Amino acid sequence: MFNLRNRIRTIVNGSERSNKEIMTITYIFVAMFMVLVIHIIFFTAVKSESFINNSYNNSRANLLSHRIIRGTILSRDNEILARTKQIDNFNNVREYPYGNVFAHAVGFFDQGSIGVESAANFTLLRSDDFVIDRLKKDLNGVKNQGDTVITTLDTGLQKAAYNAFGSNRGAVVVMNAKTGEILALVSKPDFDPNEIDRIWDQINEDTENSPLLNRATQGLYPPGSTFKIVTVLEYMKENPDISQYEFDCVGNFSFEDVTINCYHGQSHGHLDINSSFAKSCNSSFANISSQLDRSAFGNTCKTLLFNGSIPCPLSYKQSYVDVNADSDAASVIQAGIGQGKTQITPIHMAMITAAAANDGMLMEPYIISEIKNSSGGVVRKYDAVEYGRLMSQENAGQLRSLMREVVQNGTGTKLKDTIGYEAAGKTGSAEYSKDKTKSHAWFTGFAPFDDPEIVVTVIAEEAGSGGEIAVPVARAVFDEYFKNR
Repeated sequence: MFNLRNRIRTIVNGSERSNKEIMTITYIFVAMFMVLVIHIIFFTAVKSESFINNSYNNSRANLLSHRIIRGTILSRDNEILARTKQIDNFNNVREYPYGNVFAHAVGFFDQGSIGVESAANFTLLRSDDFVIDRLKKDLNGVKNQGDTVITTLDTGLQKAAYNAFGSNRGAVVVMNAKTGEILALVSKPDFDPNEIDRIWDQINEDTENSPLLNRATQGLYPPGSTFKIVTVLEYMKENPDISQYEFDCVGNFSFEDVTINCYHGQSHGHLDINSSFAKSCNSSFANISSQLDRSAFGNTCKTLLFNGSIPCPLSYKQSYVDVNADSDAASVIQAGIGQGKTQITPIHMAMITAAAANDGMLMEPYIISEIKNSSGGVVRKYDAVEYGRLMSQENAGQLRSLMREVVQNGTGTKLKDTIGYEAAGKTGSAEYSKDKTKSHAWFTGFAPFDDPEIVVTVIAEEAGSGGEIAVPVARAVFDEYFKNR
């Protein structure tokens, strides 16, 4: 009897252990299933668009193109920038009515993709037409029309920038400081996206001109004197009363075995902070840089998005500056005048300028404003978004005043005496080789001075003086913007 009871107890206990093991395994499988479901939902809702938009993921895009006619890309003024011409239900051709003018901004969709064609790839291959209409077409083997992408790009401003830039190599970026809208984006050398299949091998192998490189977002250049915006900002933060600054320029400045010369050896004489900035005196800014707290200077550069990511809607390169608590005198002084190892993209320079123009607040740049279906119904709208404060409102106001002085009495006088608006900005002539007589020409600025709206940044490679070459390009864009206002 006793043995029987023990036997029953053993069987019961074994069953309990077995049930617990089964339940444990069940819980594990349920948890794994839930993780899989969550991953699928997350990928579908969050990551699928970026995955399909990846220029290397052509297989998924090609699969969608068998069901969808790639959507149209429009400018903010409803001009067609890209469209698909349907030859038959199996063949089509992508057309770019403006050819080279929007080559890098709109891009192309073949041999990979760049520009808006890449950024909006998923949207262009998706149809948000009425579901019954889509179903009917699917059942009849007819392709649905992809959604229409309306960009922030302005055809008038784009053409003005493109034409004024002429045969120069480099880039022009035009933004709305109040909203972050990218109004124009030019990069040269360029190409005709209508001919991309035919010319692909030629332009892809052209390493000397790199026509596929979007210099506006991926071109890294020494900023030259445009970086003095950053240097004087740090000086203002450390010295609230900037009116006390004085310097006597004799054409060069030496500090700890480092000697800096003014552009073409020019002697500027007695200067205050306004004239130092307006005349872009390298010696004065080398003197200013030598006095700065190096750790604080590095932090200001970080706040202005150097050595990190920037909110750019297109593929971009990171800007770089070598300033920190451990930097030697040569590095800090060279950085202070925008030389040495310092590198920046034109889009980044435009962002810094836009923040100064907008009371220190950077609006997140964007290039797509609206998505519509083929019937004109609004699918999605994109509104202006504050990215963050890059500088105080007071410092931004001081920078604007300094930049106004550049145009009124300094190196940017080719923007003086404009009709209908008053501009402000900063020029730069950035050395890029051992030959000190050669330089890139920079200008970055905004208008109108009293209530800034538009920002224009210009970089012309190997063109010489920013005041002589880059400023007239910017003026042509400003003139176009204000001509009907």
